[in-house]
Amino acid sequence: MAEVLALRVFDLDAHYKDFQALWAVSLDVKKGEVVSIIGANGSGKSTLLNTISGLLTPTRGTIEFFGQEIGDLVPHKTVAEGISLVPEGRRVFTRLTVNENLVMGSYVPRSRPNKNKSLKDIHELFPVLKARQNQMADTLSGGEQQMLAIGRALMSEPKLILCDEISLGLAPMIIKDIYKRLMQINAEGLTIVLVEQDIRRSLKAANHAYVMLEGKVVLEGEPSSLTEDEVKKAYFGL
Repeated sequence: MAEVLALRVFDLDAHYKDFQALWAVSLDVKKGEVVSIIGANGSGKSTLLNTISGLLTPTRGTIEFFGQEIGDLVPHKTVAEGISLVPEGRRVFTRLTVNENLVMGSYVPRSRPNKNKSLKDIHELFPVLKARQNQMADTLSGGEQQMLAIGRALMSEPKLILCDEISLGLAPMIIKDIYKRLMQINAEGLTIVLVEQDIRRSLKAANHAYVMLEGKVVLEGEPSSLTEDEVKKAYFGL
């Protein structure tokens, strides 16, 4: 049986006004995969996720989600199609409770009827969020807020989740626990794209990896086929 492509990005350019941030970026993400996009600050990783999720409109190229062109969709439409973004910096609603934050993630029509079941599933995935469900989000630790951001993204019942720098600023044990939960939901069938600066962790988690530099994909392959030296050279443009 042929493998199903969840996401295909082809020849993608993107601009911030006169500044070109992406240059002819192409990548494939198969259904059920974990794909890592690695690169230093300013390499275009977050811009790529923002363009896929509809926060930025591409100036050239195509974005297909399960065969359907979505490059011209606005963010709430991409969520309705089944793509959720966990943004860099978490971006939780600090003056809402944990549960109110989670419920905000289930606003799309197809996920709204399953809100209570999804909430129960998130509480099981992240027990700390159940224990803190009535607390204001700004009382949570950084790691707990990151779990909340992931949980909120999962509440829309996505087919694909885009995670932008989820380990940034967190203690190693917290990062390890969050990755464990992500691998758990991937094993249940969710496709995941990880944007990270952490080379080793990204390669360990991924089925396929892309390295970006200055808005371009400069290296790709299965982690087992990429040496750490190759990745570092591509990462730093050496």
